[in-house]
Amino acid sequence: MKFANVFVAVIIGATLITLVVMINSFRPAVVTKQPSPEFVRATGKCAECHSRTQYSIVHEFELSVHAEKNVNCLDCHSAQQGQSAQEHYGFEINPHVTAANCRSCHEQEYQQFLRSRHAAPSWAAVSGARDFTAEQIAHAEKFHPGAVDRPPNALAALEGEAAIASGCASCHSVGKPNADGTIGTCTACHTRHTSSVEVARLPSTCGQCHMGPDHSQIEIYTESKHGVMFHAQRDQLNLSAPPNELTTRDMFVPTCATCHMSGLNGMAVTHDPSDRLGYYLFAEITEERPGAARAREEMKAVCMHCHTETIVNRVYEQGDAVVEATNKKIAAVRATMEALRAEGLIVGEPFTNPIEFEYFDLWHYYGRTAKHGAFMGGADFVQWHGNYPILEHAVRIEDEAKKLRSEHAAPDQ
Repeated sequence: MKFANVFVAVIIGATLITLVVMINSFRPAVVTKQPSPEFVRATGKCAECHSRTQYSIVHEFELSVHAEKNVNCLDCHSAQQGQSAQEHYGFEINPHVTAANCRSCHEQEYQQFLRSRHAAPSWAAVSGARDFTAEQIAHAEKFHPGAVDRPPNALAALEGEAAIASGCASCHSVGKPNADGTIGTCTACHTRHTSSVEVARLPSTCGQCHMGPDHSQIEIYTESKHGVMFHAQRDQLNLSAPPNELTTRDMFVPTCATCHMSGLNGMAVTHDPSDRLGYYLFAEITEERPGAARAREEMKAVCMHCHTETIVNRVYEQGDAVVEATNKKIAAVRATMEALRAEGLIVGEPFTNPIEFEYFDLWHYYGRTAKHGAFMGGADFVQWHGNYPILEHAVRIEDEAKKLRSEHAAPDQ
């Protein structure tokens, strides 16, 4: 072949390629950005359609450990026992994934979750026992007596269904019973399509619900030395380390999950975040949980991966002292409230008298905050967000009690 012919062929080829690139640049991205082989691994047909309609969910799945381990869309979206399948472009799927789907591979984690307050007690705290089966109530009551076999929340009922749906239920649905017989949804912490261990380990994930005046754990954590160090050194932590391989090299600064759930340096992993807790700190009058001694020792064992025994024992001694002192303060004011009811000076349904809100704030907001702050390193929450408003509300309640007794006293008294 003559050089001239080769030269002409090269020029024509280059021109054609240039034209193709130019034409292609005007085509819609949804057409030109066809799935890669990895992309198609998301069950092929599912990725092909959803990459055009909800690209993010396919991309999130592609980033997940599930995709890495060749778990596909149908593995999670196939109907399990108690679920209804529906036809979806040639596939039989269940679009509403629940714990039933997750437990098909993660049964141990599901059983641990069932024992936790994230499960049935969470939903019952709003709606009471009405949505659970007798078997579900009996199982939960073994671990949390009185937490599920109870009436709906009186305060939530007064606030109304709209407030419950957009407020309470947004967090408490982590323990909502499903029509298939399971309880809860794992995606509340792990997200739907990344199914991420890393996301579940982030303090901000727990802080979606554990925040605000009645359970200000995220605010306390952020103030604490742990929180300060996490925000300063997050990029040096291995948040995606496999749970059964996690070490203090991966997590040399703790997040909520490190202390409450993780299997640090060979410890057992748990999906019951209260398994290592010795107290019911959220309660009006705090008492020890069942198995408190074991739970305290396990939490202390976590602490001692980073701290000396002397420091750990000091924190617990100071926390115990705050619990005892807070209990005494709340018990004294509760006695006043009970006396006012007995004397007929507080009447009617709960939360229909202003003084009841004062007392509710005292224990439900400030009492809880002081106790949590003591065990989580939040000095300001023990003091100015805890003990100071406890004192302030106690003085107000005692003053209001005097006024009520004076107003209702007999004329000759």
